[in-house]
Parts: sequence; structure tokens; C-alpha cells
Amino acid sequence: MQKIHRISAKAIVVKNDRILLIKKSDSNGDYFILPGGGQEHQENLLQTIIREVKEETGFLVKPAELLFVRDYIGANHEFATESSHFHQVELYFEAVLAEDGHTDAHLPDNGQIGVEWLPLSEIKNNRVYPLTLRNEIRNRKSSKVYVGDVN
Repeated sequence: MQKIHRISAKAIVVKNDRILLIKKSDSNGDYFILPGGGQEHQENLLQTIIREVKEETGFLVKPAELLFVRDYIGANHEFATESSHFHQVELYFEAVLAEDGHTDAHLPDNGQIGVEWLPLSEIKNNRVYPLTLRNEIRNRKSSKVYVGDVN
């Protein structure tokens, strides 16, 4: 299997105490991830966020501050059987909606079944990945910028 290393930019978008998430499902039920994805060649990280959020959710956003950075080294986590070849560096940015209107997601994430505005108070009660960063995501801050290889 080919080893994959990529850079990904994720958006933390909160409006009215709700967070914008991508809804997916697996054999254990529904789970959520932040919108965002892989950086393309000659694209800066802010452009990545704008493009990915629009593709996956239909919302146009304005990226703001970099909040934290994590490594995801697949071989070290619960999905090692499927993703031991995968290493992703993820940069988490706070972002705000650029406009109230939105269109349908036109390039949904692989396995995406929906887009959801989850109440911030419900993050801890749901599978919101990365699980170990749910508090940081909810509070939109971390005690350190680089949070390490966590999931």
C-alpha cells in the first residue's frame, strides 16, 4: 500500500452556539468531523479552507486565526488496520460565515451523509473527531498550538 502524507486545513465555524460539522456513518453509527481537507498544489491554507468548506457544506467562510495543529499518524490509532499507511498534518482555523445564504454541497466528502449544526454543548456526547480535541474544538482554544499525534 502506498504511503500517504498530506496537509489538511480544517475550519471551526460556530454560529448561535452551534458548530458546523460533516456527518458520516460507519459500523458503530454516526460520527462527525470538521469541514476541511487536503491542500492542493499552489493553494495557501486559507484558500484550502474556503474551497473545502464550500465543497462539503455549501457555506462560504472567512478563515481567521490558526488555533492548533495536530498530527494524525494512522498506525498509532484505532483505525490502524485501515489507515496505517496514512499520515496527515491538520491545521485548525477558526472561521466565520461570510454570508447567510448557502448552496448544496457539490463535492461532499467521501462517506459524507450530511451537514449538521451541532450544539456546542453536545460535542462531548457525540463522536466528534478528533475525540481527544473535543474540548479544544468546543472552546476554540488550546493550551498549546501543537497538540501532537492524537485522535
